[in-house]
Amino acid sequence: MGDGTPAPKRIRTRTYVILGIGIATALFVGANAHLVFVAFSSQPACVDHVKVGESGAGQLSAAKSSC
Repeated sequence: MGDGTPAPKRIRTRTYVILGIGIATALFVGANAHLVFVAFSSQPACVDHVKVGESGAGQLSAAKSSC
C-alpha cells in the first residue's frame, strides 16, 4: 500500500460519485431541454376573456391580447 496506489474501496466510491454527478447533470439538462421544446412548440388557442377597458369589479383583462 505504500507505493501510492489508491485502495479499491476508494476507487469504487469515487466512481459512484462521478457517475452520480453525471446522471444528475444529464437529468437536469434533459429536463430543461424538454421545457424549452414544449415552450416553443405549444401555441395556446385564443380563449374568451374580458376585453381591455371592459372589466368590472373583480374581473381582470389581458394586458395585451394576441387575438
